[in-house]
Amino acid sequence: MMGWKSINGKMPHKKAIIIGAPHTSGWDFVISYLHYTSVGGVAHTMIKKEFFFWPLGPVLQKMGGIPIDRSRGASVTKQIIHEMNSRKEMHLAITPEGTRKLNRHWKAGFHTIAKATGATVYIGFFDFGRKEIGWRETLELTDDAENDMHRMKTWYRDHGIVGKHPERFT
Repeated sequence: MMGWKSINGKMPHKKAIIIGAPHTSGWDFVISYLHYTSVGGVAHTMIKKEFFFWPLGPVLQKMGGIPIDRSRGASVTKQIIHEMNSRKEMHLAITPEGTRKLNRHWKAGFHTIAKATGATVYIGFFDFGRKEIGWRETLELTDDAENDMHRMKTWYRDHGIVGKHPERFT
């Protein structure tokens, strides 16, 4: 797959959240989509509902896209919790950075979703330095989301994970 090495395969838990970092390029989605489908998985992603028009909508749904309403106080986290609780199996890919730009303040929505649904959180990565993609381990959550995010950021730093644009990753 374009010279990339897959680390681990499909996540074994039926309800899972895979953290996708570093998120510094639009290629992150393409490479991770190709990777996860090649190992037999479907990684669901949140996409604003405005993109679900004909003919793009059915394609996005086939690729695991979940339409999200971001208007007037609609809670994205509550929508995803409802969606995950209504399914028997769901692997949700989340980039806590929330943007491809440099962002030192990661969002903790994944933490709330995992706690509310019982989903296992996997530390996933797309490492452009080594051309490796996948997941290595789970993140055992505590009741302290900030500390859990700090442990996660430390994991990425300690493992030398590099984004396509390293200057955009904290």
